[in-house]
Amino acid sequence: MSAPSSKRHDQRQRDRVIAVWLWHSFVRHRLWFLGLAVLLMVFEALMLGAFSYLIRPMFDDVFIAGDTAGVYLVALGMAAVFFGRGLARLGHKSVMAVLSNSATADLQCMLLAHLTRLDLGFFKHNAPGVLIERVRGDSAALARVFQGLITGFGRDGAAVVVLFGVALWTDWQWTLIAVIGIPLLLLPLLWLQRLIRRRSAESRIAAADSSNRLDEAFHGIATIQLTGTEERELARFRQIMRNYVRKIARAVIGHAAVPTVMDFGAAIGFALVLIYGGLQIIEGTRTVGQFMSFFTALGLLFDPMRRVSALMAEWQNVLASLERTYALLQVAPRVTNPPPPHAPVPARDQTDIVFDDVRFAYDDEPVLRGLSFRAEAGRTTAIVGPSGAGKSTVFALLTRLADVNDGQVLLGGHDIRRMDLAALRQCFAVVSQDTALFDESIRDNVTMGAETVTEDALRAALRAAHVDDFLPLLPDGLDTLAGPRGSSLSGGQRQRVAIARAILRNAPVLLLDEATSALDAKSEAFVQDALERLAEGRTTLVIAHRLSTVRSADKIVVMDRGQVVEQGSHDELLALGGAYARLYALQFGADDAGADSNSGQTGTVYGETRPS
Repeated sequence: MSAPSSKRHDQRQRDRVIAVWLWHSFVRHRLWFLGLAVLLMVFEALMLGAFSYLIRPMFDDVFIAGDTAGVYLVALGMAAVFFGRGLARLGHKSVMAVLSNSATADLQCMLLAHLTRLDLGFFKHNAPGVLIERVRGDSAALARVFQGLITGFGRDGAAVVVLFGVALWTDWQWTLIAVIGIPLLLLPLLWLQRLIRRRSAESRIAAADSSNRLDEAFHGIATIQLTGTEERELARFRQIMRNYVRKIARAVIGHAAVPTVMDFGAAIGFALVLIYGGLQIIEGTRTVGQFMSFFTALGLLFDPMRRVSALMAEWQNVLASLERTYALLQVAPRVTNPPPPHAPVPARDQTDIVFDDVRFAYDDEPVLRGLSFRAEAGRTTAIVGPSGAGKSTVFALLTRLADVNDGQVLLGGHDIRRMDLAALRQCFAVVSQDTALFDESIRDNVTMGAETVTEDALRAALRAAHVDDFLPLLPDGLDTLAGPRGSSLSGGQRQRVAIARAILRNAPVLLLDEATSALDAKSEAFVQDALERLAEGRTTLVIAHRLSTVRSADKIVVMDRGQVVEQGSHDELLALGGAYARLYALQFGADDAGADSNSGQTGTVYGETRPS
């Protein structure tokens, strides 16, 4: 098999797979409603056939014969035809509107459910704007399956059959002459379909690029304005949109060319029938009524034929989007729930955390290189180190937002990959420096992830996190909307809401990633005190850059380039005079860091050579 033939064979195989998926996922369980819609479409087509058929008696038996009474009967018949056609059209359009939108909503929910199960590595390489376009834009093709393809093939296909039957009944010779040019159009139509498929796929990629650029611009609007780069960003977006317009125009032109090609065939057929039939009427072998009935049926026939041929092009356009959607659904989650029996979730006082020779990489980019440390249950362990050392990756692996490539992460002596995933994540309450708030009420943001919350428990969490300090300043108190990404609140307020959420969750393990970084000195002191009291009896891991926040930790783990370089208490690490002591000296001064004990030495502070 030649390379082009093999490629076309593979494409047909993929198309069949997508068609089977569409049938089982979105069409099969809607057959009753689809059947009703198709019956209404067929009825509409029958009304078209009745209209063209009534033309013959209207001319021959009424107008030419001068039958006055027949005028009323024909008029009544014509009115009934149009009335019935209008009701049928309203009925099937209403049914298909509900079906198409419900199917599209189901697909978007299916995509979101799938995407929320994928690990962080996937989102590292797929920007939010691109995914939004994949969920919203590409899935809209499913609506075109119902409203365009099924409606088109049902209504127009039935119309073609009915009107072709009327034409054949009127004069089979005229009918064959009328369609003589159609076979000549098959090769051009097949070529156009392949072109449309390719151009449509290119236009969907260009649409995703534009959505991603908008997403980045809106999220970074403050940076754009502060750096004065509005024109640069606009120029970039214009370039992307020029590419999109070029791609979508090519797809639309290819799509529009299909009915144009059909018009060429119709022009040949009409001309030949007009010559042949006109001569027969002049000779008296055919009547005007026969010709008008045939000509009406033929005129009505070529319009649905044109639309049916365009539907083949539309199917290629739809497949280009659905192929991308189906491919997205086939991305296998790398973090999955293990089969039972599951390892037990440890009790609150047994939540020791152990990283045992853990290695991890995003694709080919190593992040952790044999990381090993232990965080004892009920104690606070701080993790410090330079940016890129792998500190946040520790939290991602511990909560199974990603899985280790090698080694083990143990909780309570059990490998976390053998625990029920939902039960494992219930063990953690997380507050990160990038506070994740949603455009919902403060109450909803605080209670997020908590199963049952009493009003007393909620108020206690709000007091402990000092959220109640600013609640009276908000227009609706707890019911005030936080805004998109918490934009209605200040940075410190957002952080305190996230801390209240962690307090309310009451999980046995606290994960704090620069949890007080956005607070002023007064609020930080209050919240730090609240967190220290909350940490009592819990296993707490703290990621920190400001060493003042971890001085009282039971253990401090110093990381560099994905490995542990030192660990111990604050005093032990200062006495050691190593990496931690040098970092402390940089932040607070050499006297506090015990620099006298290291006088005259030169060391490496996270890759930089500095006097210690």
